[in-house]
Amino acid sequence: MRALAALAAAVSILAFTACSAPAETNATVDTSLEGSFDQITLIIEADDGERHEFDVYLATDFEQQRRGLMFVRQMPANVGMLFIYEESDIHSMWMKNTFIPLDMVFARADGSVSSVIHDTQPLSLQSRGSTEPVNYVLELNAGTARRLKIGSKSRLLVDPALAVKSD
Repeated sequence: MRALAALAAAVSILAFTACSAPAETNATVDTSLEGSFDQITLIIEADDGERHEFDVYLATDFEQQRRGLMFVRQMPANVGMLFIYEESDIHSMWMKNTFIPLDMVFARADGSVSSVIHDTQPLSLQSRGSTEPVNYVLELNAGTARRLKIGSKSRLLVDPALAVKSD
């Protein structure tokens, strides 16, 4: 009888472990962006005229844009992700499975900054969007935009080869 009870307990533990495995798998997803995204150096001309260089990963297709910075646990100060959209539109983002707080810089086709959302909440499902049609969204570590004075007078100096056509 004890053997049967022990077997039932073992089966219950195995069943519970099997049911919870996907959540554990998500938590241990490889956070390396190197193989999935191209990377460039982006220069930002801030409100005060200062220029700042960032190594940014490019999210240019649907799958890359869908993944974004999900599962990334930390990011160096001079690194970010640039989402490039062919269509100028109201673009919005959320922080699902994103573990680090971010600043979101929304920019028009010419690279001029439309708006900035500061210090987004990690893991939030709240949609955060541009205030007007844009073609670029730049995600940086939270606090970077304020510290470097990146605002409505700023400009992303996008390589012409990557630039989107103006509407």
